[in-house]
Amino acid sequence: QVQLVESGGGLVQAGDSLRLSCAASGRTYAMAMGWFRQAPGKEREFVAGISWSGGSTSYADSVKGRFTISRDNAKNTVYLQMNSLKPEDTAVYYCAGRGSVLASTSSDAYSDWGQGTQVSVSS
Repeated sequence: QVQLVESGGGLVQAGDSLRLSCAASGRTYAMAMGWFRQAPGKEREFVAGISWSGGSTSYADSVKGRFTISRDNAKNTVYLQMNSLKPEDTAVYYCAGRGSVLASTSSDAYSDWGQGTQVSVSS
């Protein structure tokens, strides 16, 4: 069992930056991680993923060039650096883990989820 706790969300203005953190505990070895988000009235969508080693990352087209996912396995923590935020980035952001060294863009591939952190971007 893995526990995931997100932090770092908040209310910012368009163009600002935020860094989300996801602290993991439990059986985290060889676990790829992902960030997803869900806006009101919309389905949960993939944002970014990172392999266990950190050597492979993937991003949704909507955030490519603005967001960066990274991880520190010594601290069991995954980060999502979000720059140049836009109002359309407003959503609850979820951290997710899967029992594979490679990340996936599909939410069905992830077995462990955090409770989410709210990110709100005003125009």
